[in-house]
Amino acid sequence: MIYITGDTHGNWKSRLHHDVFPEGDTLSKNDYVIICGDFGLWHDTEDERFALNWLNAQPFSTLFVCGNHENYDRLYQYPVEEWHGGKIHKICDSVFHLMRGQVFDINGKKFFTFGGASSHDVSDGILEKDDPRIYEWIGLFDKMFRINHKSWWKEELPSEEEMEEGIKNLKSHDQKVDYIVTHCPYTSLLKKMDGGAHLYEPDYLTDYLQKIRESVKYKKWFFGHMHINEDFKEENAIGIYEQIIRIV
Repeated sequence: MIYITGDTHGNWKSRLHHDVFPEGDTLSKNDYVIICGDFGLWHDTEDERFALNWLNAQPFSTLFVCGNHENYDRLYQYPVEEWHGGKIHKICDSVFHLMRGQVFDINGKKFFTFGGASSHDVSDGILEKDDPRIYEWIGLFDKMFRINHKSWWKEELPSEEEMEEGIKNLKSHDQKVDYIVTHCPYTSLLKKMDGGAHLYEPDYLTDYLQKIRESVKYKKWFFGHMHINEDFKEENAIGIYEQIIRIV
């Protein structure tokens, strides 16, 4: 079986505890829960290590695409392995990061994965760690900033190599998969949800995903990031947050 859910921001136990997700108790390590980005791998604290150990001990395996709230310095230190036809970062024995631009064959279904998104809560800028404004602005609710290599990483958006690898891998699968899993939506759907408010602006990643949408055959597209639970039936797309949906 394969289930899918949205952003967890490190709160894996509150999302996947058996009181909330009783189905998990019936699963095995050959069953999977996919998280659509903002998994929440952050600063290797004692609390985070405890939570990861809890997640790894669950009956099922956990898979995730990256979001814009991940510590990429840390994420990219994990070993890269081949798994079910694509590349992963192995976080724990049964917790894997599904890397960008990969096609995985999981329980007989093909999944194209492409994580990442632009952070939108940075209107006051990305500051370096020694910037004196940090101490002035901490605790001010009207200041929206992040700190480079502490709460923001440029790798939240993909490299040219990752995008090219995605195109190459899709071509090798004849431009056809069962499911697409991303963190952010593609441009046309982003604009539709934004409704002209300009809170969420398209970027080169959403434009890239738009091209994927227009050139690849798929059954359903799942994305997180927007913190909504909504089925866009005319788009064959689902924005998912707290819900946990069985897809296989």
